[in-house]
Amino acid sequence: MGSVGSGWTAALILLLVAVLAHEPWRWAGLYLGRNIDVGGELFKWVRAVATALVSGLVMRLILFPAGALAHLPMTLRLGAFVGGIAVFFLARRSLAAGVGAGVVLLIAGQLLVAG
Repeated sequence: MGSVGSGWTAALILLLVAVLAHEPWRWAGLYLGRNIDVGGELFKWVRAVATALVSGLVMRLILFPAGALAHLPMTLRLGAFVGGIAVFFLARRSLAAGVGAGVVLLIAGQLLVAG
């Protein structure tokens, strides 16, 4: 069995597969959702379900981590989470600032634990 490719060839194949799997659904969502009232009950329900799913996944990552995250102490994971939430609110509810701060705190804590 031959190799599919390496280096740039493999990266381009992965990119092509990802685009072909993702883009049709993105365009279908854009087409189907263009008439949805963002203040309507359906949109509020979808937003609530999406928020609940993300919250559940974040809690799962903190309480029952897998992979490299499992090797970090619970206090570090919780501290990075709380720090990210604090920066989120201090930065006028900026999601990028909150997530970025949580990541920086987690990496800094990992470096301190390892060193």
